[in-house]
Amino acid sequence: MLKKLFGKKTEKQTEETVYAPLTGRLLNLEDVPDPVFSQKMMGDGMAIEPSEGILVSPVEGEIIQLFHTKHAIGIKSLTGMEILLHIGLETVAMNGEGFEAFVKEGDKVKPGDKLITFDLNLIKEKAASTITPIIITNGDIIENVQKSPLGEVKGGSDKVFEIKVK
Repeated sequence: MLKKLFGKKTEKQTEETVYAPLTGRLLNLEDVPDPVFSQKMMGDGMAIEPSEGILVSPVEGEIIQLFHTKHAIGIKSLTGMEILLHIGLETVAMNGEGFEAFVKEGDKVKPGDKLITFDLNLIKEKAASTITPIIITNGDIIENVQKSPLGEVKGGSDKVFEIKVK
């Protein structure tokens, strides 16, 4: 009886869908005008040129890092994949101006949960670009990444890629 109650091991999740964290135009990472991202120095992924200033969670998981400037956030998903969402390029210099966070480190999130809002026009004015990289920072655990076709995506509902972990 105890084995029935406590002996069940839950299977580790090995496959996962990553949804668009923003509404906008999905781009290849190689097209990001910043070599740190385009040359995949931080990891593989994709990017979105946003059409609105709302960043939502692309996966179910936990917030593992929220930069004090609120321009970037890290999430660990159920498969163990770690995703960095970096709003715009060279936005760290804005020191949080125009950004508002709705989560903190340790919070649990689901796809579509609002993470950060940002002033898109202010980023256009003060930063290098609004393009937002979506980076898998621990790619060593990834067995396969199936990327979605480029084009318009809706935050929280359209897939950007599917992964399988080792």
